[in-house]
Amino acid sequence: MKEVYPGLYVGNEKDYYKMKEHPEFSFVLAAKNPFHKNIVGYEGKSCDKSHPEYLIARRKDMIVLNMVDAPSSLFFSKVMIDEALNFIDEELHECRCVMIVCNRGESRSASIALLYLIQHGVLKGETLEDCEVEFLRLYPEYNPGKGIRGFVKEHFEEYQSIKIF
Repeated sequence: MKEVYPGLYVGNEKDYYKMKEHPEFSFVLAAKNPFHKNIVGYEGKSCDKSHPEYLIARRKDMIVLNMVDAPSSLFFSKVMIDEALNFIDEELHECRCVMIVCNRGESRSASIALLYLIQHGVLKGETLEDCEVEFLRLYPEYNPGKGIRGFVKEHFEEYQSIKIF
C-alpha cells in the first residue's frame, strides 16, 4: 500500500484485508474475484447481467467494481471508472482516506489512481506517456494490463480536459 496523493492510496488484496477495519478508510475494490463476487453474493463464474449490481456495488464505505484485468479495453466500462473516480472525490472531500485495490495492486487499481490524478490536474503532460512517467515516480509498482492501459489511452484526453480542483 502506498500513498500517491494526500489521503489516496493504491494497494493489493493483502493490503485491503489488513486495512478493512480501519474506520478512516474507504475503498474502491476493482476486482471481480473475490471482491465483487463476495459483496454481491453470487456463485459461479459471473454475475447475472440483469442483476442491479452487475457492474457496480456501492456500500457505505466502499464501491466494488465487477472488473477483471482483461486483455482488451472493450471489457472496461466508462460508467464503472467514472463512478469510481466520483466516489474517490466524494470520500476525499469528506476527509476520509481512500484505498484503491485490485488483486496485485499494479494494474486496475493503479490505473484508476492514475486517471484520478490526471483528472484533477496533479499529473500534467502532453501525452499519457508523460503522465505515466510522473506516476511511476509516485507508484513504481504501476504495471497496467493491456486492456486497462488501452482504456486509459483511449480516454486520456477526455479525463485530462475535465480538470477538477
